[in-house]
Amino acid sequence: MIDSPLLFEIVLLLVLTATGLAVFEWLRLPSIAGFLVVGALAGPGGLGIVSRPESVSFLTELGVVFLLFEIGLELPVERLRRLWRTALVAGGTQVVLTSATVAWIATLFGVQPSAAFVLGGIVAMSSTALTMRLLIERGTVDAPQGRLAVAILIAQDLSIVPLLLAIPLLAGTAEAGRGLPELAMAIGRMLAALGGMLLLVRVLVPRLLDRAANLRSPDLFSMLALILVLGSALAAQELGLTLAIGAFLAGVAATASPYSHQLFSEIVPLRGVLIGLFFTAVGMLFEPRVLVDQAPAVLAYLAAAMLLKAVIVASIAARLAGESPRVGVLAGAALAQTGEFSFVLAETAHAADLLPDDLHQVVIAGSILSLLATPFLIRAAPRIAEFLLRGADDEDTKTSAPDGDEAGEGHVILIGFGHAGQTLTRTLRSINIDYTVVDGNASSVAQAREAGEPIVFGDATRPPVLRRLGVERAGLVAIAINDPLATRRIVSRIHAIAPETPVLARTRYVREVDILEQAGARVVVAEEYEGALELVARTLEHFRIPSAAVHNFTNALREEGYGAIRTPNSMTLDPWLVELLDQIETDWIDVPVEFRGEISLRELDVR
Repeated sequence: MIDSPLLFEIVLLLVLTATGLAVFEWLRLPSIAGFLVVGALAGPGGLGIVSRPESVSFLTELGVVFLLFEIGLELPVERLRRLWRTALVAGGTQVVLTSATVAWIATLFGVQPSAAFVLGGIVAMSSTALTMRLLIERGTVDAPQGRLAVAILIAQDLSIVPLLLAIPLLAGTAEAGRGLPELAMAIGRMLAALGGMLLLVRVLVPRLLDRAANLRSPDLFSMLALILVLGSALAAQELGLTLAIGAFLAGVAATASPYSHQLFSEIVPLRGVLIGLFFTAVGMLFEPRVLVDQAPAVLAYLAAAMLLKAVIVASIAARLAGESPRVGVLAGAALAQTGEFSFVLAETAHAADLLPDDLHQVVIAGSILSLLATPFLIRAAPRIAEFLLRGADDEDTKTSAPDGDEAGEGHVILIGFGHAGQTLTRTLRSINIDYTVVDGNASSVAQAREAGEPIVFGDATRPPVLRRLGVERAGLVAIAINDPLATRRIVSRIHAIAPETPVLARTRYVREVDILEQAGARVVVAEEYEGALELVARTLEHFRIPSAAVHNFTNALREEGYGAIRTPNSMTLDPWLVELLDQIETDWIDVPVEFRGEISLRELDVR
């Protein structure tokens, strides 16, 4: 018999979390959904394996504390530097519009203003963990829709700080009915506490990390990382703030330290375990009867969390970011769910009596369903975008894309104006080959036009755009975008419109080569393979293999469609490829202007 029921419940919670992770990984479904489903089955509303999930709630709260510390440690420096403008404009607009719209609709249905405000913030949040994982798995994190989604996620994650700060303030005014002076004093105290906490961590955290690193003790550094997260959370709570805000501020302060990367590596493994416990415990709060008793409310929440937010991202946020409608639809589908911070806000508001029990259960049920639906929605998003845009008016295409009759015979059409595209255009311009560029980012197109580039705005996945660009008469179509799904569609549609036009497609991933070749690409340049070939070439040159032999060897690998390096690692290279490395090196030498027919090799100074 186990004398410690708390220890038993912690071990049981860990077992359930591991089970959910293993089953959903095996099914190739998101692990977060697995945590939620297993928690719902094991909780009081399911099989009742765990009858008191609140007994380990302190452990699950740590997951959110570690997650916010990681966000403070990583996001503002690493990603906001590249995406801060999109995050501020598009992401901020999405958060404000979604929150305000949901809050307004909720008040129309009789929800108290304070609860409606919280509900708007809950719906405005998306799941950073789930969305990032799905984008990485599909290879679209660097695609335009991936960059837009990441920027909006940054804005959402950062907006959790003022939302959490607002909850105790709203709860205090709701309880006591304070007037304006009392409200102003409460805000002042909260801002003072926030400023004091930020000053404390900015002064203390870098010095502690520096001292620990100088002692060169890995164990001490690991313990200090744990103390830093928990201690900052505790200090914030003592100052009247929340645990999560303290951890976030400590992460921001630690970013300035040269030891932030090591700190990140110490925190992430523990954060993953605690986040799993958090979602499993949240699933235990779910009561299946809510789906029957309050079905209309759950459906309304799903419509707000998925449909409304996706529409705002696709129609407003994407336009503010200068992206095409297709990119907006894909990004909206990726963000059409409520995430981990939605649960944090819901639990905090429920504990502060801002969120009634029935509305709290609706939020939990709707959030779980939205998370479960997201992987399937992202898979269907390209077809949804195609369906929605199929009947769209083509006036934008007519005004921004040139007539095919204006394009010269044998010209090059370049799709995408990133680093690869810009390098290609410089080369084509240097050798006087005509080209036309098409790109779906309005701001990039405007900047390139100011620089004199022959570039047009358009969505190259749409056949009307391809026809007006004159793909039937193009000498070559080069595709240099980061979206693998869009690349497939462009290749297949060019092949359907102009099967004789050669298509050169660039891709990052090995798995896309055969797919693109089957779709009609004449040549596929795979960055993974080219990186491997460059590594091989540099290694051979290091061992003084003649450069001409190395050049012939790598060219032969390319001509074979990378087949030699796509075979299993246990197989050796074909002997004829190895023989290429035995060739004698040849070099060009300059012959003097006063060349005499009987000049000797010694006089020519041939090595």
